[in-house]
Amino acid sequence: MLQTGTPCLEIEGLVKDVGPVPSLDGRMKRVLAGVDLTANAGEITVILGVNGAGKTTTLECAQGLQKRTGGVVRLLGQDPERADAELRSRVGIMLQEGGLPPAAHPLTLLKHVAGMYSNPQPVDDLAERLGIGDFATTTIRRLSGGQKQRVALAAALIGRPEVVFLDEPSAGLDPQSRQLVVDLIDGLRHEGLAVILTTHLLDDAERLADVVHILDRGRVVTSGSVAEILEGREDAHLRLTLRTQSGLPLADAFAGRATAGELAVAEPSAGHYVVEGEITSADLAGVTAWLHARGIMPAHLELGRANLQDVFLAIAAESADQAAAERTGGRAA
Repeated sequence: MLQTGTPCLEIEGLVKDVGPVPSLDGRMKRVLAGVDLTANAGEITVILGVNGAGKTTTLECAQGLQKRTGGVVRLLGQDPERADAELRSRVGIMLQEGGLPPAAHPLTLLKHVAGMYSNPQPVDDLAERLGIGDFATTTIRRLSGGQKQRVALAAALIGRPEVVFLDEPSAGLDPQSRQLVVDLIDGLRHEGLAVILTTHLLDDAERLADVVHILDRGRVVTSGSVAEILEGREDAHLRLTLRTQSGLPLADAFAGRATAGELAVAEPSAGHYVVEGEITSADLAGVTAWLHARGIMPAHLELGRANLQDVFLAIAAESADQAAAERTGGRAA
């Protein structure tokens, strides 16, 4: 296994065109427009982006499953488009669609996959970790989406890879299965693997990621640890959230600061209040005193900065505004 911090995937200026596309008058559509990123051993690298941002295409080019139009990709020091059996044996891949044979049984399939490697993990041990034994006698076609995800993840890990690509590994999982999978992925970094994953579940990303790359319209628009990304955003201000009875005039608790526009107080759903702005210790003392005076004990009260989901949604909104401006020939505000 490689030393922690060793680059396992290096992407420089990755470009991918598809087409010709009728909506573009037969011109090629550029899916990736110069992606740059690195993933290291012993780290979890998370790639985020809205649908169509280029996440899966980036992974497939990095794996050699799609031919790139331009740029450089090095996977364990080699070009994945010319990968030999030795390189393939060092890489695990979990595709978004699974790619599992529908007539196979999970354990039979995993034992078959294990036979392709010189030093595979014990199938029964991995199946137990992922709870696959509970549906081992059921054919793949009859499994739920979450069960198929667990089998696909096991197939990606069975060969003891040094690098593993996971495309939406938590998709379709119930809460218990999701926690099981997240815990397993979290442990992979401690085993020295380079884990590269995409997900739409931003709380999973925030918990797991050592490094995050956010893609937008085929480019990486921000990269870094979650803390670095949040610190780099001017809109990552303090936020106070409360859960209590609905319909409260909570703005009254802030001594006129909400009325003056210094703080924004909202109730986005019944009993869920959000206060944003330059919140001070006096504001915190004031709202707790206001609640106490009315005999209200909130079920939840939290003060913190904006999280990864907030940043992601802000970037998505900025991108949508820019796209709309481009369609109308103007400029985004």
